[in-house]
Amino acid sequence: MNSTGQPNIPPDHPGGSPEEQALHDAVAGLMSAVARLAVARGLPYAAVDEILKRAFVQAADAAHPGLLPHRKVSRVSTATGINRREVTRLMQPDEAARPRGRSLAAEVFTHWRTQQPYRTAAGEPRTLPRQGPEPSFESLAQTVTRDVHPRSLLDELCRLGMATWDQASDTVAMSFEVFVPKGDRVRMLGFLGDNVGDHLRAAVANVLGEDPVQFEQAIFADGLSLASIDSVRPAIASQWQAILAALVPALEARVAADGQIQPTPQGRLRVGLYTYHEAGPPALSDGTAAPPKPRRAPKEDQT
Repeated sequence: MNSTGQPNIPPDHPGGSPEEQALHDAVAGLMSAVARLAVARGLPYAAVDEILKRAFVQAADAAHPGLLPHRKVSRVSTATGINRREVTRLMQPDEAARPRGRSLAAEVFTHWRTQQPYRTAAGEPRTLPRQGPEPSFESLAQTVTRDVHPRSLLDELCRLGMATWDQASDTVAMSFEVFVPKGDRVRMLGFLGDNVGDHLRAAVANVLGEDPVQFEQAIFADGLSLASIDSVRPAIASQWQAILAALVPALEARVAADGQIQPTPQGRLRVGLYTYHEAGPPALSDGTAAPPKPRRAPKEDQT
C-alpha cells in the first residue's frame, strides 16, 4: 500500500483496455519531462509529490462544484484515492500560489518586433534613438506603460541580453529575434509553466471532448539529419514573425475595445508555436549504430 491508502501499481503496469494503456503511456511521457526538469534543478521527489497531490485534489474539487462542504472531502477522496485526512489538508488555500505580474520587458520586446513605426519596410526591428519623438525607444516604452521609466525598461532588456545600448550614438538595437531571457531562470521557468501549461490544457480539453474545440496541432517527421532539421529553422522563424505581425495589433485593438465593456471581460488567449528535435539514438556499446526505426513521411498530429 502507498501513502494514499491505495495498492502500489508497478510503473509498467499495462492497465486494461487499449485506451487505458494509451492514457498510462501519455501520462508517463509527460511525467518524464517533469522529472528531468526537477532532477536537473534539484527539486526533490517529495516536493513534486506534494504538488501533484494538490493538483489532483483541486481537479476533483472542480469536477464536483455543487457538493455541500461536508460531503466534498469524501467525494474528492473517492475520486483521487487520497485519504480523507490528506484531502482536508490539501483543500486549504495554497499560500505559495500567487499570480505573476505583467512582464513589461516582454511587452516592449513584442511591440518592437510587431508595431509600426518600430519596424523597417522589410519587417525587421529598427535600431532606435534612445530618446525623442516616435520612433524612439522612449516612445516605444511609453506605448506599453507610463508607470515605469523608459530607462528602467531599457536597463532590464539589456540585463536580459535582449537589447544593446550604444552610448556613443545613444541608440538601442535588438539583440535577439525571440524573447528568450538568457540568464533569467525565474522568467524562463515562468514561461515554461505558462506556455507548456496552456498547451497541455488545450490538448487535455480536446481529449475530454470539451467545447469549444481547442486548436492543437503539430507536424511530425523522422529519419532526418541535423543538417535537414537546421534547414527548416528559417522557415519556422519566418512563420512565427508573420503570426506575431498579424495577431499582436489585432489582439491589442480587441483588448482596448473590450476594456470599455462593463464588467470588464476576463477571457484570455494564448497562441504559440513550438519545435522540438532529437539527434536520434546514440551508438550501441560496441560502437555500432542502433538499428534505424522505420521512416515515415511528415504528418500532422492533432488532438
